[in-house]
Amino acid sequence: MLTDRSDLSYASTKTYTHSVGLSCAFRQWRADSHCKFIHGYPFEITFTFSSDTLDVRNWVVDFGSLKSLKGQLEDMFDHKLLVAEDDPYREFLLGLHKLEIADVRVVPATGCEACARYVFEIAETWLTDNGYGNRVNLESVEVREHQANSAIVRRKGNHG
Repeated sequence: MLTDRSDLSYASTKTYTHSVGLSCAFRQWRADSHCKFIHGYPFEITFTFSSDTLDVRNWVVDFGSLKSLKGQLEDMFDHKLLVAEDDPYREFLLGLHKLEIADVRVVPATGCEACARYVFEIAETWLTDNGYGNRVNLESVEVREHQANSAIVRRKGNHG
């Protein structure tokens, strides 16, 4: 058993790499560039969890318990077409869903930053629902489109 070290805090990370298959498509309908067209990425998502205390196993988070969170991510992103709520072609794109041409998910907004925020909110809820809420904090979520582009969401004041 580890001795008490109240002067320490702990962090752990979990990454679902591009190979996991969180491949989705979306468009930035407001963009003046080629991003206005439907395009896709196999997202890589990294969570950073923190706590001032470890659990009885000396862990911040039990990585095995994250399977249900991964399932939520797969349901939201894997082989999905994300459509912004305010996309002027929303109904047309939802028609692709009705025709079983695309598995469409309507989201508040699209883009890497918007997806990172959405994933952050999913993970916050997951932590609370799975008994981590009082001990574990979600420090950040990074969503990586590819090796050159990513977006990170964290609470203000968490810039470590």
